[in-house]
Amino acid sequence: MSEVATRTAAVTPVDTDRQLTPAARQAVQDGIPDSTRRAYTADLAAFTAWCASVGRRPLPATPETVTEYTAHLTLTPSPRTGRPLAPSSIERALAAIRTAHQAANLPTPETKGARKVLSGYRERLALTKNPAARPRRAAPATPDALREMLATLDRTTLAGKRDAALLLLGYACAARVSELAALDRADAVETDDGLLVNVYRSKLKRHDEVAVPYGAHPATCPVRAARALLVALDADGRTAGPLFVRIDRHGRIAPPMTRHGQTIGDPAGRITPTAAAAVVTRAATAAGFEGRWTGHSLRRGFATAARRAGHTLERIGRHGGWADGSRALLGYLEEGDRWERNPVTGL
Repeated sequence: MSEVATRTAAVTPVDTDRQLTPAARQAVQDGIPDSTRRAYTADLAAFTAWCASVGRRPLPATPETVTEYTAHLTLTPSPRTGRPLAPSSIERALAAIRTAHQAANLPTPETKGARKVLSGYRERLALTKNPAARPRRAAPATPDALREMLATLDRTTLAGKRDAALLLLGYACAARVSELAALDRADAVETDDGLLVNVYRSKLKRHDEVAVPYGAHPATCPVRAARALLVALDADGRTAGPLFVRIDRHGRIAPPMTRHGQTIGDPAGRITPTAAAAVVTRAATAAGFEGRWTGHSLRRGFATAARRAGHTLERIGRHGGWADGSRALLGYLEEGDRWERNPVTGL
């Protein structure tokens, strides 16, 4: 074999070079957040069912099939809402289809036609003033809103202590509800200066040690709120395990849940991210707030308030675990700047 032929053979990929082992495919799946994986699974199931109903092949899908499916989603009411999916939900469905092809070692279908359909759908929604044209964003839990939410809690009870600590730590750490739910008692260590909270940033796949200083006012101090919760848990004999636990309507730490004789949920009684988000929604409703209040309200409120206080983009992003250049964070800061740093002022 000539030298040129030898070099060519060495760099020409063979079939095995394009394959993943089952273990590697599982490792790729493990890198997708649980919430995203669940959403992708549901999206792929819907796509597969639609393909079966119209006689098309889901894997590998052709560009025409993906375009047809996108058009179908823009026109067909969702069983859950009675309206066609929002553009962001259709974007996620397309991502689920691409991910399924990648996981199966299949060529990813080209989506140029689907993107044009989606672009026209966005314009149609915008021109008709359809609310779906606007991104659904959680209302920001700014300090004033947070004070009113805390005022609705009975902080003499275990549930009130838990909810106050969850609201204040979620705000001070700019934590996602999944990150709050994952906290153990050992992750929150009080020092002379405040709390050091070991937060696992699920999107960045890393642990951050977040410094939370003492608050100027005891009622809104995250350090004191966390201490009050820990003392209450100690009194109940809970000296280890999750920081935020399930509490039943009688004010007791809930026992393990079972279904058909099988334990479900965290056997240690850890709160779920959904339940953590419900704490925020419940407090906002009790305070009489309108709008969309979710677990993300704490994270968004922190970014808005920190910007108004004059902190830099870099400091806000690194404290809150946003990736450098995060578009979501930039969006929050732009909203916070619309009056304080309005470019029309002084012209």
